[in-house]
Amino acid sequence: MTELLIGCGSRHVKDVWIGGKKEWSDLRTLDINPHHHPDVVHDLHDIPLPFGDDSFDEIHADEVLEHVGRQGDYKFFFAQFADFWRILKPGGHVCGSCPPASSPWAWGDPSHTRVITRETLTFLNQAEYTKQVGVTALSDFRYIYKADFQLIFEQLTENRFFFALQAIKPSRISL
Repeated sequence: MTELLIGCGSRHVKDVWIGGKKEWSDLRTLDINPHHHPDVVHDLHDIPLPFGDDSFDEIHADEVLEHVGRQGDYKFFFAQFADFWRILKPGGHVCGSCPPASSPWAWGDPSHTRVITRETLTFLNQAEYTKQVGVTALSDFRYIYKADFQLIFEQLTENRFFFALQAIKPSRISL
């Protein structure tokens, strides 16, 4: 089991786990700040991430995704998650947490640049495009987004939105 903790800072706690596995197995850490002593110093705005295809079973992003990209920058959003999909093994997971839209922390922190909600994650699921395009108001981003994730866990608390996405490989994209 290989895991990547992005934007780790000095905290190496697993906030979301799959199958009851609360401890790290083979952890790699990535952060922009070298003072946190990550395994890899890298800016999450620089895509692709410096890892090979199908490298990790899990990617963990706790309280970091709201700091990268910009609200409304759909090209970066899809590029970022497509790159996560690229470095995940088939069936791998992206586990994360961020402030919910209703939290004062969502926009209260001056370094937060976007909000990620359950509805945001809908756009990462190719089956939802097949089901909703032309029926609901779901915008069709299949022309730029080919990766595919299934939301397998979500929990909303007053101050945190926790989620887990499973990489569906090959993608279920259909046009």
